[in-house]
Amino acid sequence: MHSSARFLIEFGAIILALGLLGRFAARFQFSPIPLYLLAGLAFGEGGLLPLGTSEEFVAIGAEIGVVLLLLMLGLEYSASDLVSNLKTQYTAGLVDAALNALPGAAMALLLGWGPVAAVVLAGVTWISSSGVIAKVLGDLGRLGNRETPVILSVLVLEDLSMAVYLPIITALLAGTGLAAGSLTLAVALGAAALVLLVAVRYGRHISRFVSSDDPEKLLLVVLGLTLLVAGLAQQLQVSAAVGAFLVGIALSGEAAEGAHNLLSPLRDLFAAVFFVFFGLHTDPASIPPVLLPALALAVVTAGTKIATGYWAARRAGISAKGRWRAGGTLVARGEFSIVIAGLAVTAGIEPSLGPLATAYVLILVIVGPLTARYTEPLATRLTGRWDKADPKADTGEDPEITAEEQYGVV
Repeated sequence: MHSSARFLIEFGAIILALGLLGRFAARFQFSPIPLYLLAGLAFGEGGLLPLGTSEEFVAIGAEIGVVLLLLMLGLEYSASDLVSNLKTQYTAGLVDAALNALPGAAMALLLGWGPVAAVVLAGVTWISSSGVIAKVLGDLGRLGNRETPVILSVLVLEDLSMAVYLPIITALLAGTGLAAGSLTLAVALGAAALVLLVAVRYGRHISRFVSSDDPEKLLLVVLGLTLLVAGLAQQLQVSAAVGAFLVGIALSGEAAEGAHNLLSPLRDLFAAVFFVFFGLHTDPASIPPVLLPALALAVVTAGTKIATGYWAARRAGISAKGRWRAGGTLVARGEFSIVIAGLAVTAGIEPSLGPLATAYVLILVIVGPLTARYTEPLATRLTGRWDKADPKADTGEDPEITAEEQYGVV
């Protein structure tokens, strides 16, 4: 069969399958992300119907999917909102790193993998999946919730931390030491700071430049600018997702609203492709040998992420229900965890690290949308029972938070 015909058949089958899975998920009112991942396992190596010619195109589509997910999330907030949230939530970033990186490092040391593998696995368990969480927030209609800026602040702090972490881990894996990677680290930090400065100070001018009454021109300019900035950010060792997110926050007013309406269908398409691609590179046969340690690590770090989100939301004056929603939403791991594990696998530091990281991420990327949806109602039900048993039990509100902090813009 001609290669182009085979490509069209394979890719068409993927898109059709995703559409049917999405309709099935909508019928039963749950996120389609786990189904997309299972579809990736079916089409990947060791699956039922391995792909051939279309895999490279799917990989490119997956990268675009992550970029569009973060762009759309950034369009929901202004640059001033971002700076305000970062100023108020930087301590949440420190708590997040401590609670979620330490379990990964401890697991690696317990398995006897050594300090470098411990640093790698710490990164795998630390970083939540911005792509998965952005999709879940949209699916659940929570983009306008009061706890969402808190979630966003934690995610942005994690993504920006990667500008520091990735050059360090690359140097460690290469065996060159931190000194040899100092130049790369400086470039990464400078690039992130520059993009953020441009977004904050010149966002109004960027919006005026982008804005157009013609939907076609607006779509082309916004999409082109986003991909360009994301690519430059990636080239400078900064996350492409961070670059796309900053483009989103730099746009405001009519430009942001028009871009949101035009890009929503593209976002949904390429985001689905991203989750399929994630499953494509997981051989089902490699999961069982590492399933138990991966499951234990997933249980522990799901709890620490919920604690992180709850603490951060409480500090921001969010009500008890919003705190539980924030914690449950942060559980999913994904793209960054796989990137970090991939670096270690390429360096050959520990053969079992790759399968363990894959199993761990698969567990939490499937569980994450479920915890996002059900943590708050479950916690509310349990705490409600405790409150009935003890009338003096804490209702979840902080008496030290002022009315202005409780009801003002976070």
